[in-house]
Order: sequence, then structure tokens, then C-alpha cells
Amino acid sequence: MNFRKRTFLTLAATLVASVSLIGPASAQDKPVVVYTAHISSIVDKLIPVFEKETGLKAEVVKLSSGDVAKRAKAESGRPAADVILSISGSALTELAPILQPYAPKDADKINKTFVIDPSWTPYTSVVYVLAVNTGMVPLAKAPKSWADLTDTKWQGQIASARADNSGSAMQQLQGVLTLFGDKDKGWDTYNKIARNFVLTDSSGAVSRYVADGETSLGLTLEDNALQYVQGGAPVSIVHMSDGVIVSPDGIALVKGGPNPDGGKRFIDWALSKTTQEMLVKELGRRSVRTDVAGPKGLPNLSELKTVSVKSIAELGGQEALMAKWRAATGQ
Repeated sequence: MNFRKRTFLTLAATLVASVSLIGPASAQDKPVVVYTAHISSIVDKLIPVFEKETGLKAEVVKLSSGDVAKRAKAESGRPAADVILSISGSALTELAPILQPYAPKDADKINKTFVIDPSWTPYTSVVYVLAVNTGMVPLAKAPKSWADLTDTKWQGQIASARADNSGSAMQQLQGVLTLFGDKDKGWDTYNKIARNFVLTDSSGAVSRYVADGETSLGLTLEDNALQYVQGGAPVSIVHMSDGVIVSPDGIALVKGGPNPDGGKRFIDWALSKTTQEMLVKELGRRSVRTDVAGPKGLPNLSELKTVSVKSIAELGGQEALMAKWRAATGQ
């Protein structure tokens, strides 16, 4: 064997040995790609903590709930995301064919009433409320129920996200139809409420509309409104007397994602007791864990008349709901 050939074989063997020692890229070497509908303030708080505590990097794509679902579906043949975080449980159930069931480490600590579908895991317990600008409407004179919102005196005064783009607005629609019936009475009630809407692009914008006085009222998530209350804005929170909509948003592993091991670690971290306590104490979210208490200054769910919404399928399906929503809002 000549010198040149022997040298080539030696180099080749060395390269193979090096590759075998290094092995394929691990979850630690790749970023975890997360699609989420969380508002920026929550993302900015969570991700640095995740990276510090796990040593993993995270790449976050922040979109509306509707756009998260659309993008994940469009990429189903070659998914770019590992995890979908914080879109409604109803929306995740619709995405079940592109999700990979995964049981997180602390699955036994999750409140079983929130477990709906094996393709995703409850992440937080989302409470839907009415935010009130008390500088415009004294709290004593503000609506206290869904039925109160049908009054024409609130025309142009109720900020709401678009149900064709926002999971929270869809949940509110589902809630009204659950409370009042999904036939004539329920749609009649929703239509009357919708005539008073000022539509926003996202649920996160609703509380800002109220705090800035663009509208006096807004239908939004409890934690979104709570941030403005704690920040000193003239905002108060009303939990509806005829039914407080409570439903889980979820977290899910994307089937065939580029970093499934990293995705699983992200889910385990998001549902750990320390992370869930941080969500409650610093961000005003309600935990789905049975061993984590709710936010201070807010009523316990046991003190409220809560309602679990019917699913999109039970209410006639996405296409039918959106057609009626567009008719109700003149879109």
C-alpha cells in the first residue's frame, strides 16, 4: 500500500471515530422551537428562566392562536416547531392529527378536570373576565353578567378580539353558546353582545384598549386584565355572575418536530411546580396543578359560578361557527 493511500485511510478512520464519539446532535445542541400565543411580557419572562434552568436554547415564534394553528397545519409535512404553547384546548384538539401525545413527568399532579384529549396537556387554567375602565364607568354601574352586555347602551364600548383569529374570543363565543344554548337563544344573545363590539386583533390588545380609554369595557383573559390593575391603570375585573368561563389552554408536542427530546424537556419544565408557581405569582395565571394555589387578590374558582365550554365539534364545527360569527359581527 502506498503512502498516499495509507494516509487517506488513516484520515478517514480518524474522521469516522470522531463522528462516532460526537454522535448525532443532541437536544442540548439544538434549540427548542416554540410556537405560542402568549403575549410578549409572558414570553420575555419565561424563556430566559427556561434557558437558565435547563441549559437549552429556545426559539419562540409568537403569533395569534389562529395563526399558530394555521402555521402548524401548513407545516405538518415537515414541521418546524417542537412545541405549541398556550393556545386554547379546543384549538389543540382540532390539531390532534399533527400532535404527538406525551405524558409529562408531573402528569399525576395535573387537575384531571382539565384533561380533555390525550394529544395535549393542560398548561394553565384560563379565566375569562370583563375588564372595566372605572374612570369611564363606575364599577357599581358596570355590567355584571353576559346578559347585561346585550344592552344597546354599551354599543361601541366592548372591546373583543376576533374569534376568527383569537382562541380566547372563540372560547368566549363557545361560552355564551354553552350558557344560553347553541340554538336560537344562544345565538340571539351573542348577536346582541356582538353588536356592541369594537374588534381588536388580539386578546392582549383588549386590556390595553380599556386601560387607554378607547373603550370602557373589554372581554379578555383574567391575567391580561390583572397586569393593568397591578400596574395602576383605572381597570377593575368583573367575573360574570351568570357564568364565569374557565377552560385550560394547553401545551403539546408537535409530531415529527426537529427536536422532540428538547420539546419534551420544555413541556416537563413548563408543568413543573416551580414554573407553575412563577406563572401564578409573577404573571397572574392560574395553575392546572393541584398543589399550586391561585393568584393573590383574586377569588377562588370555588367562589364563582364557573362553566366549562362545549367543544367546537359539539357546537357544530369550526366552519359553521365562523360563518355565524361573521354574520353576527358584520365581517
